[in-house]
Amino acid sequence: MSADRPDSLPVQQQDQTPGRTAPMHPQPDHGESSYRGSGKLKGKVALVTGGDSGIGRAVCIAFAREGADVAIAYLDEHDDAKETARWVEEAGQRALLLAGDITSREWCRQLVKQTHETFGRIDVLVNNAAHQMSFDSIEAISDDEWDRTFDTNIGAMFRISRETVPLMTHGGSIINTASINADKPRPTLLAYAATKGAIQNFTGGLAQLVAQRGIRVNCVAPGPIWTPLIPSTMPAQDVAQFGQNTPMQRPGQPAELAAAYVLLASDEASYISGATIAVTGGTPLL
Repeated sequence: MSADRPDSLPVQQQDQTPGRTAPMHPQPDHGESSYRGSGKLKGKVALVTGGDSGIGRAVCIAFAREGADVAIAYLDEHDDAKETARWVEEAGQRALLLAGDITSREWCRQLVKQTHETFGRIDVLVNNAAHQMSFDSIEAISDDEWDRTFDTNIGAMFRISRETVPLMTHGGSIINTASINADKPRPTLLAYAATKGAIQNFTGGLAQLVAQRGIRVNCVAPGPIWTPLIPSTMPAQDVAQFGQNTPMQRPGQPAELAAAYVLLASDEASYISGATIAVTGGTPLL
């Protein structure tokens, strides 16, 4: 699947959550052979949750090629995480792997602490980790599923941000991954879409709360992006049609989001806070 041709994806589904990169066909493009850095983040340290694959991997690669050391937080996708770390190190930067469940309040504290102890600073926090599952009715959503989605997507974002803000100095940047679902909720992703609306609201509120500390807070709202989350959480036939309802008639690649995160992490975005950057293949946000 090229970036300029609206090919269908092959019918596929993974029976593991979170998904893995290796079984995906075609393989996602994280910018491995295309992203070229220019020193925009030289000397900075970034903590990226969900950094093992998908959008997180693309962000880690781009950040490293822009000169940042990267802490890669993930659940248990060790092979994917090691591959991301390899790309960071090939760019000449340090990588720290942090495996753990961010629904644990203690782990939210520990991953921030370990990042700061290892690198001595945290300049950029990317709250990117997410959980989603598809359901055809509200009755099918269990209490545990609802709580897991909220604990992963917004509860952890609050706790990790709360631990990180006191460690940031003037010029710090927090970037949250929202979604087009915040404005155009897909009914079969009820819990996920609700958390993404909360993330967008959280971003706007936190941006105002920490502005006088010199810390900026923004979010990126992706449309349909080809990541392991898709074949591991959506019905196989939906995967085959994924992204074709956008004006560009295709899903985006993780690499196509990297520049938005780099901009928001860089000093070039010094007057951008409380904003949402849409990367949606031409579908406008409300």
